[in-house]
Amino acid sequence: MNKNEVNNFLCQFDFSALEELDPSLADGYTACYRKEVPFEIKVEQAKDGPQEIGSLEVITVKLLTLGEESKPKRIKIELTCEADLFFHFTQTVDERSFEAMQTSQKLMINFSEYLEVLIKMFNSCIGDPHSFLAVLTVKKDGKARLDFIKNVEYKFIELLVCELVQSSEETIRESISYRYNAIKSKNSIMYKRLQDINLLIKSKNPSLLMQLQKTVSKQMELRKNRHYIRSIYNAS
Repeated sequence: MNKNEVNNFLCQFDFSALEELDPSLADGYTACYRKEVPFEIKVEQAKDGPQEIGSLEVITVKLLTLGEESKPKRIKIELTCEADLFFHFTQTVDERSFEAMQTSQKLMINFSEYLEVLIKMFNSCIGDPHSFLAVLTVKKDGKARLDFIKNVEYKFIELLVCELVQSSEETIRESISYRYNAIKSKNSIMYKRLQDINLLIKSKNPSLLMQLQKTVSKQMELRKNRHYIRSIYNAS
């Protein structure tokens, strides 16, 4: 093996077969964006009541298109959260529903530019979270409002609003089942790769393998001791 082949063997995993089973792709959708984005999550309060500060959460954002990505028939936003498996909201927009957004928000973009703008917004929230905020307000009727806000030091400017709905129980169950099985399968693939790496090192440099195993064993023992000490401290 040359250096590139070794790097590919050690570091690259092909999870494409698992990703094709994603229920988000049902009805012909194609995923074109998937990233973890910092959100501020709020729960809707009474209009005359005090507005509570939201909690910061990492939300998995998927953007999916129906049809060609350059000229989609529909664009879907899907929000999920690994900290709350039952958190699942979507927005599906076609050209007609986008016209209503365009009118109500006085947007200067067309439907063909909506996907690009969404990607730009989410990337800005990742790259510059102090200046660009994604604020999701969960309403009592099962809907949610996503506000993209820009902080310009002396005021907050609302850039874009997306109205989302909570997914059905069946959709949420399918999503949880897929994510659980995907993680399980990925762990199995990575464990198999680790076994292959062990065999490779053993054949090339057995003493190095023994050294690595001893180091890992010491680290595991150290973690166990730290956990034990922490549990005693917390109990007292």
